[in-house]
Amino acid sequence: MTVRQLSLPELAEACRASGVGRVGLWREPVREYGVEAAAELVRDAGLTVTTLCRGGFFTALDPGERAAALADNRRAIDEAAALGTDTLVLVSGGLPPGDKDLRAARERIADALTELAPYAEDHGVRLAIEPLHPMYAADRCVVSTLAQALDLAERFPAHQVGVTVDTYHVWWDDQAPAQIARAGATGRIHAFQLADWTTPLPEGVLNGRGQLGDGSIDLREWKTHVDSAGYTGPIEVELFNERLWARDGREVLAETAQRFAEHVIRRGRPANDP
Repeated sequence: MTVRQLSLPELAEACRASGVGRVGLWREPVREYGVEAAAELVRDAGLTVTTLCRGGFFTALDPGERAAALADNRRAIDEAAALGTDTLVLVSGGLPPGDKDLRAARERIADALTELAPYAEDHGVRLAIEPLHPMYAADRCVVSTLAQALDLAERFPAHQVGVTVDTYHVWWDDQAPAQIARAGATGRIHAFQLADWTTPLPEGVLNGRGQLGDGSIDLREWKTHVDSAGYTGPIEVELFNERLWARDGREVLAETAQRFAEHVIRRGRPANDP
């Protein structure tokens, strides 16, 4: 998504040229290109698919809509398995029109997971609940904190359901570090994603994720939290940003890799170090 202006073949070639060996994919471009064709493309490029995004949207009240959501999530699980990733990221869904019951909406998420978790396990795929910043609770995701995500995930075995830790969504929460430790203790950190927080947010707020190092988040600190929790999996950068999408995608990819090295991996130099 960070370089969505690139087609899948362009993305594969850009990753290969820049030495990026792993990529998180989104369903829409994969389905447009063809799932099997996309799987062959990334394999031929030597790429590993880290996660597929996204499943979810479980909170509808209408039985027909709920059945359709379950069917779509089974397809998402099938697509993840075909791509060779073991992780499907879930955005759980917001409040249905006219509904104001957050607790009931979260219970409908649990009901959906009860049906989907065994199916995912049978296909070698884990479900990773992603809490989204509270500003998205009404229309996109009633799961707003890692604690809420873990309360849902812990109803199921860890190899079936865990969580996604995304700095953009959790950086404000002073309880998040303890919840990361909680998730790590039972092996439930299934994905770790980075984006920075910059202001002012754009109209609609969805595409306001900042390039690494441009905002308010201490990204290295959050990596330390997941490291301390025992997470050793891939780290994804996921940026929704109109300005980045308007630029050359290969340039953005190279810049993002450089920013990752600078703001996530490298430690600050001593003051007397030239």
